[in-house]
Amino acid sequence: MSSSKAKVLVASTRQWPRFSHLKDVSLSYEGRSEVLSVRLPDISPRGMFLNTVSSFPEGTVLKVHFHLSRSNHPVDVRCEVRYCLPGVGVGLEFIGITPEDEKAIRNELQLSLRKRKRSK
Repeated sequence: MSSSKAKVLVASTRQWPRFSHLKDVSLSYEGRSEVLSVRLPDISPRGMFLNTVSSFPEGTVLKVHFHLSRSNHPVDVRCEVRYCLPGVGVGLEFIGITPEDEKAIRNELQLSLRKRKRSK
């Protein structure tokens, strides 16, 4: 399967579109004080993908902190590693996300979608 077909297949099976308008993203291994370097991720109300060269086993619990770019809403959330692409990044599922944080992410996604539709 070509990569463009794979992207369409993944995008069509997702419950929410992804966007990467976050700032001040930091990641730490739960129980450690070390903060790891990450590049801008994509996010949905249920989780995110973070680009990082660090590898983590599936099931690892991490803490992530970021601000949504449009609203500047801060989010501090625990995440569980669902999959790891060594040298590329990790797929994370939010665990224990507050209803306020989930709502802020949903609002940010909806604003992003509206902006994309207007620019087409």
